[in-house]
Amino acid sequence: MAAIVLTVYFEDPFWVGVVEQQDQGILQAARHVFGAEPGPAEVMEFVLKQLGRPTAQPAIMLAVDQVVQRPTNPKRAARAAAQALATRGTSTQSQEVLRLQLEQNKQICKQHSKATREAEADYKRQIKIQKAKARHRGH
Repeated sequence: MAAIVLTVYFEDPFWVGVVEQQDQGILQAARHVFGAEPGPAEVMEFVLKQLGRPTAQPAIMLAVDQVVQRPTNPKRAARAAAQALATRGTSTQSQEVLRLQLEQNKQICKQHSKATREAEADYKRQIKIQKAKARHRGH
């Protein structure tokens, strides 16, 4: 059974939502920037339309210890829910997953920009060679 938690918090200057999905001892995290303060309707729309859809970003997973869930007293569950609402922010494990994902995206971007730069340099080199041949022919 997969547990999905959406945490919305203010990270100056935007409102950010962090989706944590824990399934069989593996934690996946994704970050969504809402921009302005999201209303309940916008959060509900995000949950219904975008939460179930696979993300375009490459998935980073982190192994976590699985906790055995026992049946809890309803009053205890209500207190735990109230405490979870009172404490804001993300867990350190999800922050680690997001950091790894950011570093992976940086590496992909670096490789892409390097390939683009090399292709442009090669193109300029070919143009230079063609001009030199044209000058040599006397045209």
